[in-house]
Amino acid sequence: MAVKKITKIGVMTSGGDSPGMNAAIRAVVRTGNYYGLEVFGIVRGYQGLIDDDIYKMDNKSVANIIQRGGTILKTARCKEFFEYEGRKKAYENLKKRGINGLVIIGGDGSFRGGKRFHEEFDIPSVGIPGTIDRDIVGTEFTIGFDTAVNTAVEAIDKIRDTMDAHDRMFIIEVMGRDAGFIALHSGIATGAENILIPERKTDIQDMIASLKEKEKRKKLVNLIVVAEGDEFGGAEGVNKIIKEHLPEMDTRICVLGHIQRGGSPTCIDRVIASRMGYHAVECLINGTFNIMIGIKENRINHTPLEKAAKLKTRVSDEWMKIVKILAS
Repeated sequence: MAVKKITKIGVMTSGGDSPGMNAAIRAVVRTGNYYGLEVFGIVRGYQGLIDDDIYKMDNKSVANIIQRGGTILKTARCKEFFEYEGRKKAYENLKKRGINGLVIIGGDGSFRGGKRFHEEFDIPSVGIPGTIDRDIVGTEFTIGFDTAVNTAVEAIDKIRDTMDAHDRMFIIEVMGRDAGFIALHSGIATGAENILIPERKTDIQDMIASLKEKEKRKKLVNLIVVAEGDEFGGAEGVNKIIKEHLPEMDTRICVLGHIQRGGSPTCIDRVIASRMGYHAVECLINGTFNIMIGIKENRINHTPLEKAAKLKTRVSDEWMKIVKILAS
């Protein structure tokens, strides 16, 4: 069976934005142009496919964007794409331009859309993992994670200064509705006494006992980092439980929120995004379709879109042991 020749490709960003997406767009456009392909930008992800918000891109289109956070192609959630009629409309918009390959920069939901689109309309797709959560299987890096963690660490370091000045406990909430990697990494990097994540059940009695023991030895400065999706409902829920057991403890809450999504991407995020964008185009040209580009042990790794959309990377027991030992 002959490999479908790719001549025109579309690139989109979908789902939650993450720093480094622009670097990936830049790499896709410039690599595509280098190989003589026509490259089209799709605005607002799948919504743009349906709305026909598509435009041709050249090297000048992506000049001076590698250092910018967010995404120049914008992103949106698209309920209409869940329906067959919406996907058919999207296909017709690609067909009339002759676009016969897609690069999808996003997370698991975006990859599910690409897989379904290919099954119904035979549009080859390659996924690039763009999510600050770093919870997609098949890769040790996702675009935006390193920037988000460094943003959290910088903020927590500044909060620790005022913690020390006032002998207070701070409960810092970081992003992570279903994944605790930002909380885990930023918590370890800032010396948190406790790290609470959605993937692991927290022994609240053990945590309270530890805080009481620290209070007895006059260790009044304590830092708890909690992912927004933990079992107690984030920082507010954790604070409520602590106050029930230790009403005299001076606690403060800080929710870092969406500052973790923004800002200029780190060197790591720019480099991995550039590398993934380049390889995504290479895969389309070489007939390797419906896979996600990942990086494992500093080598490019291919994961079927179906697997990337279904499975999540989980926090290992070793990480939790490290947290417990270093916080003692």
